[in-house]
Amino acid sequence: MKYDFFAYLNRLKHIKRWALMHSLDSENVLEHTAQVSIIAHALAEIKNAYFGGKVDVLKVLLYSQYHETSEVITGDMPTPIKYMNKEINKAYKDIEKGASLKLLETLPPELYSIYEPYVLPDENSEEYIIMKCADKISAYIKCVEELKSGNTEFKKAKDTILKDINKISREEVKFFMKHVSPRFNCSLDELE
Repeated sequence: MKYDFFAYLNRLKHIKRWALMHSLDSENVLEHTAQVSIIAHALAEIKNAYFGGKVDVLKVLLYSQYHETSEVITGDMPTPIKYMNKEINKAYKDIEKGASLKLLETLPPELYSIYEPYVLPDENSEEYIIMKCADKISAYIKCVEELKSGNTEFKKAKDTILKDINKISREEVKFFMKHVSPRFNCSLDELE
């Protein structure tokens, strides 16, 4: 028997992000996934260490690791299209779910139920919400990096994403944005 799930996921490195934008530094979904995992881990640990949280850090990491799994089939849908209206957003969510189910079927049967909760997570859980915040922060950091390199194409996206982040009333996000995110504007020589 052949099981293709992991070979599919390896192909996330071929899915380009920010397709509608001119990027000086191209980003693929696998790189994005790694960055979201790092940020989500930090947010979960900040929540637990500073704000009395009881977040399941492993679950946050696994949600992060598999949050873009469906894109190996669907590709990366640009945000303006994905959220153009409720009907398009719902249709796209249905497509993502169908793609995720198709991918889960490429696992050995004994692993299906182990991976399913991470590929199709509980979107109301604390851990999922933290991961989504990390996803948003990752997009903000991409904009900061492009602007730092002189690419003004990302100015409006940065402003829009930062406005969305500032609306998030989560202590760990505010902590990260105050104490961590400004350092992404620094050059290597400016980091201590």
